[in-house]
Amino acid sequence: MTLTTSRPTVAILGAGGVGGLLAALLSRSGHRVVCLAREATADALRGGIEVRSRRFGDFRAVVEADTELREPVDACLITVKHTTLDAALTRVPPAALGDALVVPFLNGVEHPATLRARYGADRVAAAAIRVESTRLPSAGTGPVVIEHGSPFAEIDLAAGTADRAGLEALAKALSEAGATARVVPDETRALWEKMSFLAPFALLTTRYGLPLGEVRTRHREELEGLVAETAAVSRACGCPVDPAAALARYDAFPPETKSSMQRDAEAGRPLELDAIGGALLRAADRHGVPAPVAARLVREIAAAGQ
Repeated sequence: MTLTTSRPTVAILGAGGVGGLLAALLSRSGHRVVCLAREATADALRGGIEVRSRRFGDFRAVVEADTELREPVDACLITVKHTTLDAALTRVPPAALGDALVVPFLNGVEHPATLRARYGADRVAAAAIRVESTRLPSAGTGPVVIEHGSPFAEIDLAAGTADRAGLEALAKALSEAGATARVVPDETRALWEKMSFLAPFALLTTRYGLPLGEVRTRHREELEGLVAETAAVSRACGCPVDPAAALARYDAFPPETKSSMQRDAEAGRPLELDAIGGALLRAADRHGVPAPVAARLVREIAAAGQ
């Protein structure tokens, strides 16, 4: 992927909080964006994407929408939830991609292997995004409304065996669109730096149905224990994490912040419990790292039918 054309094409699979926000930002900055989604969602997307954000302002962006990728693109961003990944990937036939980079913005650490098996190692670049962004419920007609709540949208891209120059160009496009994007040298570090923050946040807010502010006060001991466990697993996987720095990040977040998994539980949607908690426990088991707090929380969330 070279992104050398005046209007490079970016396909985005999934128009939820992350995909909708990136689609709107890229479109506003002059890129051609094709969103891939179910027919009803595609119809709504043809009415535009309305963003409400203190960081980026309130604006409406125009995007194209389809149920399947039908032409080569420069990059394809995968922004669906892990629970719908297998079904969603049928909308992106490998033959339709051309030489595009496939860049997944999914929670967890195991999905790059799945995508490389489907599209090839030279096409898939791992990524991590730190953002709080939600697609608001709608009646099915456009525009799609995205509420961006965090004061940041930070993106790490790691080439691995994919085209580094193409990834640098994508980082530049995302940064010019308003996000803070960079190419980092270590895929493992990029994925586990996010995982080490996300897992305690997602598991505790979902288990207790509380926003972060209440979790970090009412369940402080569990938070500290879970942060320590996750840091130990991350370290064993090759990404040293400072538990004290992680706790400081939680303390700095607005108290009303909710995890995406908690929001899914509140809405009765399937949870990314296996992609987050399950992946954490599998990594702990592989490296012989005890993780009793994480194991208990995963069991309790699963038992609650959340």
